[in-house]
Amino acid sequence: MKRFLPVFIALVFSTGSAEAIELPGLPKFIDDMVAKYQFKHDELATVFQAAEYRPDVIAAITAPATLKPWVEYRASFINPLRIDGGLEFWQHYADYLQKAEAQYGVPQEIIVAVIGVETLYGRRPGRYRTLDALTTLAFDYPRRADFFRSELEQYLLLAREQGFDLLGIKASYAGALGIPQFMPSTYRKYAVDFNGNGKVDILQEPEDAIGSVANYLKQYGWKTGEPIAQLAALGKEATPEISDTSRTEGEWASLGITPAVKSAGKLPPAWLLDFTVENGKEYWLVYNNFRVITLYNNSNFYAMSVFQLAEALRNAHVSKP
Repeated sequence: MKRFLPVFIALVFSTGSAEAIELPGLPKFIDDMVAKYQFKHDELATVFQAAEYRPDVIAAITAPATLKPWVEYRASFINPLRIDGGLEFWQHYADYLQKAEAQYGVPQEIIVAVIGVETLYGRRPGRYRTLDALTTLAFDYPRRADFFRSELEQYLLLAREQGFDLLGIKASYAGALGIPQFMPSTYRKYAVDFNGNGKVDILQEPEDAIGSVANYLKQYGWKTGEPIAQLAALGKEATPEISDTSRTEGEWASLGITPAVKSAGKLPPAWLLDFTVENGKEYWLVYNNFRVITLYNNSNFYAMSVFQLAEALRNAHVSKP
């Protein structure tokens, strides 16, 4: 608590404070933080007086990138910029990526791909002040207000723990932080000090970001050595069924659906997904580890982009002289 006060004093601005403090529900939120976590009322009020309401945050969250067709979405992430950048990142942090794979069982190329899709390897961590984004969403986005109020609460707790300058930390429009784009609650729960320097910093330290991504995926059920996704082949009488029901390899085969490339071993249960491409539809069998990636970002487009970028990175890394 003592670390929090100097930060607050530094945040008093005579200009730039907007209408955030007047958002319905914010005064009660401040009272709740005081009662639950022993924050000082005047200090929180000072911070929120400096917070700005951001209508562009509402616009951004109501028109996410996943509304794009798959072909356009994929092209945003599977491209030379992210492949070349990923190879450079992989080479620079090879020791930490090897350590993360050994400790958590998550392949190095998946860790690199997640960071590549999220922030272009830390180059694009976000342009919104975290406090502004979370305050706007917590009190002017009814569909997910409870979630964002919880994340705003977690951000204040995180700031107290880390000694953050509350108005100096940038994030995505949704309030996701740092190189791996962790929400504040995820930062507090899953971020790790992977370089052993005594602090957990996924804002500035790629080593911590690498370990934190691997830890997150492992904690959410990543199964080492299991497949992620495979292109499916459909027989003439195939009956593709897109649903939330997984089936065994034999059950899919009975429907005329098999992996396009036969596996040497027994495959775990899979779900079937379809993606519209230039010449029709592709069907993919996806497994538990694919579902784990969707827990990082709840989108099949996102998970497939991570998988395909990881495959491109792995192939390029293996072939690199």
